[in-house]
Amino acid sequence: MKLVRYGDKGAEKPGMIDADGQLRDLSGHVADIDGAHLGDAVLHSLAGIDPTHLPAVGGNPRLGACVGSIGKFLCIGLNYSDHAAETGADIPEHPILFFKANSAIVGAYDDVIMPRGSTHTDWEVELGVVIGKECKYVSEADALDYVAGYCVVNDVSERHFQTQLTGQWTKGKSCDTFGPTGPWLVTRDEVPDVQNLAMSLDVNGTRMQTGNTNTMIFTVAQIIEHLSGLMTLHPGDVITTGTPPGVGMGMKPEPVYLKRGDVMELTIEGLGTQRQTVGEDA
Repeated sequence: MKLVRYGDKGAEKPGMIDADGQLRDLSGHVADIDGAHLGDAVLHSLAGIDPTHLPAVGGNPRLGACVGSIGKFLCIGLNYSDHAAETGADIPEHPILFFKANSAIVGAYDDVIMPRGSTHTDWEVELGVVIGKECKYVSEADALDYVAGYCVVNDVSERHFQTQLTGQWTKGKSCDTFGPTGPWLVTRDEVPDVQNLAMSLDVNGTRMQTGNTNTMIFTVAQIIEHLSGLMTLHPGDVITTGTPPGVGMGMKPEPVYLKRGDVMELTIEGLGTQRQTVGEDA
């Protein structure tokens, strides 16, 4: 299934995309696409619905973040071997973890707004993993059973804030609108091999990032095992799993960063496409 949340910000309704790409309303079956409705039993029930029996949603409504009321937004850094190489970083011994503030979360087509004073705002196409049931001390072998589904995330990053302001990476990762998530949540049964998904990102129609989840240093299952050994993962938590090469910071001979009016378009195989226009805070 492809599950969505549509409508004005803060008033999104649950929906489903049918086989023909038509948005269907799920309000009669679930209150939201959130942690309370991402367990296997609820997803199995939703999968049994004939989409043609659901009300069709007309027009072109906004799509919000594909998961509502996200609990934790956990991010893995330097998790692609080819991206680590372009930044000159050593291969990490363990997954690098940082957090993105929930106030950064927006929909897949919402504008990305550079904060005041930003000169180093960068792009990062990433695979998002949505937890479907509580897990603690989960083994690698069982880890994917705890996943509700997958989505596209743009881990937008202000590199000066991230690397030059005293403190942690979170400063450059948590600016408002720096977490476009969606357009939809694809349930795990539709992703036969999460470690073999092509991914790309264009800026103004020029390809910047090309990669595949098969170059991850730590697989999705290994990441879940590691994180669940540190903290309980709850339904509705989102893990974004790192980016392939081609970020602006790694461009040669000089880095390239976003500016007002730029358009980012990012895609992961089977998970949909995001598109954001860049603005700046007044």
